[in-house]
Amino acid sequence: MNPQISGEMVDLTADVSLSAVQSSLHTEVRALLKEMNSRCTSQKGWIRWSLERKVEVDPSCSVSLISVLVKELEKKLKKVLNIHKKGSHVHVIPILHTLYYAVIQSGSLIPRSLYQRVDECLMKLLILPIPYSTVALSTLSNVKMEMTTPGSLYLRRFIAEQNLKSKHCTLQERVFVLADPDVFTAQLEATVRAHLEVSGVLRDTPTAMEKKLMLRVMQKGLGTACRRSRLAQALEALDDQIVEKHFEEVVRAVEQSVKHGPGGCTMYLNRLQHIQEEILTAATEEVTEEDCDSVRSRTLSFPKIKFLLWTNEEDLWSLLANFSLRSNSNSSVDGEEKDRRDGSVRNPSSAISRRNAYRRATSKLILMREKMDTFAGSRRVQRDDCRCLTARVVVMGDDRVLGRLSRVFLSIRQRESKHLVLTKKLNLQLYYVPVTDVEPSSPVGLCPDEGRLSLAGLLGRLDPWYNSNINSLRATISNLSRTNLFLLDTLCYYLRCGTQPVNLPMYSVKMTRCSSDASSSVEDVFVSHLEADMPEFRYLKDKFPKDPSTRRKTSTVIVHGAVITVTYTETSLSKRGVVRGEALRTCGVVITSEPAAVTSGEDFLTASFDSIDLGNKKKIRTQNISIGTTGDRTLSVCLDRDARRTYTDVQRIDISPCLDPGCSLRSSRYLNNVLSLPINTFSGVTL
Repeated sequence: MNPQISGEMVDLTADVSLSAVQSSLHTEVRALLKEMNSRCTSQKGWIRWSLERKVEVDPSCSVSLISVLVKELEKKLKKVLNIHKKGSHVHVIPILHTLYYAVIQSGSLIPRSLYQRVDECLMKLLILPIPYSTVALSTLSNVKMEMTTPGSLYLRRFIAEQNLKSKHCTLQERVFVLADPDVFTAQLEATVRAHLEVSGVLRDTPTAMEKKLMLRVMQKGLGTACRRSRLAQALEALDDQIVEKHFEEVVRAVEQSVKHGPGGCTMYLNRLQHIQEEILTAATEEVTEEDCDSVRSRTLSFPKIKFLLWTNEEDLWSLLANFSLRSNSNSSVDGEEKDRRDGSVRNPSSAISRRNAYRRATSKLILMREKMDTFAGSRRVQRDDCRCLTARVVVMGDDRVLGRLSRVFLSIRQRESKHLVLTKKLNLQLYYVPVTDVEPSSPVGLCPDEGRLSLAGLLGRLDPWYNSNINSLRATISNLSRTNLFLLDTLCYYLRCGTQPVNLPMYSVKMTRCSSDASSSVEDVFVSHLEADMPEFRYLKDKFPKDPSTRRKTSTVIVHGAVITVTYTETSLSKRGVVRGEALRTCGVVITSEPAAVTSGEDFLTASFDSIDLGNKKKIRTQNISIGTTGDRTLSVCLDRDARRTYTDVQRIDISPCLDPGCSLRSSRYLNNVLSLPINTFSGVTL
């Protein structure tokens, strides 16, 4: 047979095969986007997972997947420019995150022409409103870095998640999963723990991980010039010290190339080629070109995950403190705080006082900058302030666990505003996986607005991709039976791609209580819900259906309550606060948070009173409200639907936005000084 004809037939076969792969991937991507519009979420997330696994089994197909995703982005971009409707670009977010995942997990060199198409498409997406443009910019930044330094995204992510030691890349991460014991039964705890902590069992030794990482970077950087089989065998033949030496050389080459930008690409590739030759030369055993299974390095390994029942709120501080001080084993957070306090007592001179004042001011500036980064959705890979440690805290439960998290978050900010210990070393990221012990009354998988999953429903409405991948885990977690990696893979996907926070406003509650000696007060915070009622009239609320229209038809009994005084600042569209005072006869009050992300305006509270006049059921919209009882009446107050956070014998409640302890400098008048709970999602807000 003519060699030229034979070559043409091979090329034709390759093209047909490639076309078939792209056709299959295109079908899956279309199904993935269509899935977002489905109301039933019981199977949501599985298509994304199957795509992810396909790239893992055959890393070479990532190039075809990227090509398919770019075509979809180009179609969406044309539609967006023609229609100019918000709903028309809701699918941009999942495409961008899938694109990022395909780029980072690609096991082969991505053609520069394809990179150019990705770059041009992402540049055009920057005209979209926030958060679409924010995610597009983040993806563009990552793609540009990978384009000039192939393998850099994988290397940095791998080193951080696996806690590998390198003097050239000091990024380190730790994942903590805190589960609410009121939601997790013993059986559910054991099951989820087994599914998540398998990540530790699957971990290799540090030396084995270094070999894997070097091989992966060489493959992505050198492409066909990488002698994969020989290199893998040579790495296996080297002793640990030689492996360590070459590992540091590879990391140094990557970091220097990233620092130099496009100008350092040629030097980077030459350096990788030189390191490859050194490794092959250093191998004492004979290596061949024979392929073997050990050569095919797996995609990103799982990070080590610490799972625990969150029985003590101080556990989170201890976890963060221990992690932040790993690099300095001779000190402790408590020791640092004690030394600072003792030092100020031993030497109360004016010089020391000024020094302490300066340190406190510096601490506030750092806290304020962190707050601005959070509100801007800024997630830099390596911060200018050298905070190379990242703690990823995942809470599992319902509204109650987020209520507890808000209280601990405030406590951490209070500690840091006095003595900056964690913030200067640690980047704290918060995640939420909704889990409930109550069967939903709505269709399977939906997060109802009522009940203990109101915040899960809110996050799902704000970010449909969060709803598809994280809210849908409710059904998966409650039915975990067989051992597979779906839960672990989905959690890792959330941790890696959930970079845009939704800021849930926090509210301070000051409760004045009645005791036998004298009045006392206690302060707390809530993030979603406050309910206050009078115990002696609690039974009256159960006499009537929840639906007010049904009440009017069936009610023949007059509900007697007690008179309370209400003072509040009424909010309006003009944002002019009007202070009002009223006396109401009521059985109780329910106060719910309405975040600005939902209202498209500003944060406010809705206070609903159970009134004796069913035709005049009182509702108040406010940010500041005070409620007081008259006579000997007292209130029972429950925060965030959590019976563990119930306060009795309360005579007065004062509610206002929770102020951030880290924003008390004069210059903070230019910054929103209200403290919010930043929960990471995939897009932030897409209303």
